[in-house]
Amino acid sequence: MTETAPPPAWRLLLGYVRPHRWTLLGGAVLSLLTGATGLLLPLIARGLIDDLAHERAVTGALLAMSALVVVNAVVGALGAYVLRRTAESVVLGARRALSSYLLRLRIAAVDRSEPGDLMARITSDTTLLRTVTSESLVGLATGGLTLAATVVMMGLVDAVLLAVTVAVIAGAGVVIGLIAPRINRATKEAQRAVGLMGAALERVLGALRTVKASGAEAREERALHGAAEESWRQSVRAAKWSAAAGNTAGLAIQVAFLTVLAVGGARVATGAVDVGTLVAFLLYVFFLISPLQQVIGAVTQYQTGAAALVRVQEALRLPAEPPVRAVPLPAPGARPAAVSFRDVRFRYADDLPYVHHGVTFTVPARGMTAFVGPSGAGKTTVFSLIERFYDPESGVIAVDGRDVADWQLPELRAAIGYVEQDAPVLSGSLRDNLLLGSPEADADEVARVVRTTRLDGLVARLPDGLETLVGHRGTKLSGGERQRVAIARALLRRPRLLLLDEATSQLDAVNEAALRDTVADVARTTTVLVVAHRLSTVTTADRIVVMDAGRVRAVGTHQELVAGDPLYAELAATQFLAAGG
Repeated sequence: MTETAPPPAWRLLLGYVRPHRWTLLGGAVLSLLTGATGLLLPLIARGLIDDLAHERAVTGALLAMSALVVVNAVVGALGAYVLRRTAESVVLGARRALSSYLLRLRIAAVDRSEPGDLMARITSDTTLLRTVTSESLVGLATGGLTLAATVVMMGLVDAVLLAVTVAVIAGAGVVIGLIAPRINRATKEAQRAVGLMGAALERVLGALRTVKASGAEAREERALHGAAEESWRQSVRAAKWSAAAGNTAGLAIQVAFLTVLAVGGARVATGAVDVGTLVAFLLYVFFLISPLQQVIGAVTQYQTGAAALVRVQEALRLPAEPPVRAVPLPAPGARPAAVSFRDVRFRYADDLPYVHHGVTFTVPARGMTAFVGPSGAGKTTVFSLIERFYDPESGVIAVDGRDVADWQLPELRAAIGYVEQDAPVLSGSLRDNLLLGSPEADADEVARVVRTTRLDGLVARLPDGLETLVGHRGTKLSGGERQRVAIARALLRRPRLLLLDEATSQLDAVNEAALRDTVADVARTTTVLVVAHRLSTVTTADRIVVMDAGRVRAVGTHQELVAGDPLYAELAATQFLAAGG
């Protein structure tokens, strides 16, 4: 099935603007009124010259001109505010929509993307919508209408001079039409470079200790500077073409003024028009400058905004999960979940080898099941498939006898507590991290889980207790403390199924033994799946699943597998003991 082509940029823009169409219309009307009051000034000026020529009183004309100038300024300021406020609302709407969508991205889509580039799309790209809304969309409408009205007024004053003016401006329009696509291309490349710079920066900051320890600052600096310079080059290129478009308009007005002055002077000399008419027409030529610049600015800003809109839309076309809805966590004492895999085949991408080659096993409700095997055997992938971070290529994964594909994602994940291999901790307070998956947990529940995971000593040492900020990615905590925080966070969800991916690998012997007892206690009332490398963890499991090269080769207890499976016996004698010692 072929992928549908993305809608044009103008349709995307209208989609963002539609919720604000009435305030936008109000701002446009105010802008038109500003232009209309300005258009009356040349007519009053012609009357003023007439009055002076015939020695009539000019007080009324002067008062009328003064009033028009004041009204023009007030209405113009109000219109500008309304338009800017509307533009900010459009940016807010785009950022809300994009941030909500990015949070629902499929993990596979995130794997193929650079987080820094996605951040650039939600920050710098959406910012460009502000300009394209207030200056492009409204500018094209109000500037175009004001330009048309000015041309009509010029035609009423003198048709011959109008023909001369239009001929000059039409030539400028052809030139600007050739320039506009170049602005679009340059802006798109500049924004792409900003995304690459964000990706490079996120990559470096995410592993800054490693970069410093490797002495790689200079090399990474060159990569960052290269992306910044590429953005600069493309932005300068866009600025060059924008300046060319703007100067073409200015040149056209100057040529039109000089031409009108020459032709109009000749017509005054022949008596075809009077001096007042020529002055009024010249004033209208001057008045052409503002709407003409508005229209040209609208065209150039649209090219800039169109490039940003395309990048935003590209992010919104990435594969995503359905919108989430809040579901209650399992009630205390909820029955544990059973899990089964039946002939599951999976790979992370079409161009990568299979991780699972027909994985089959059954885990009954309640008790602890350990997954062991060499690195790359597919153990962690089992957990990712249960959470539906990825979907298998074939086979069936069932929770409580029901295919996980038939579960609503929020309902499925509410039943599961998951501790990742690297036990990530988010920036914020320790309490924020503990309550991440269970914001409704009360103080007693938090205190109980803190004691259970042996975090009470840490909380007592921290200057602000649970309110202490843990730093970016938990840098103020040790590796073992981060693992205990992650386990506590999972336990607060009262999971029916608890997934622990090497969750005690960074703990010392005392804390590891304590948490092993905690997990064993949890396993009496729920289902616990553990990826483990320590023999002490594996021997306490009710059953052990031995995986190798993407297949399940044996299932049994520690004693059964030592006697019956050579790979497990070798791992138990070497890898587990080494890791556990």
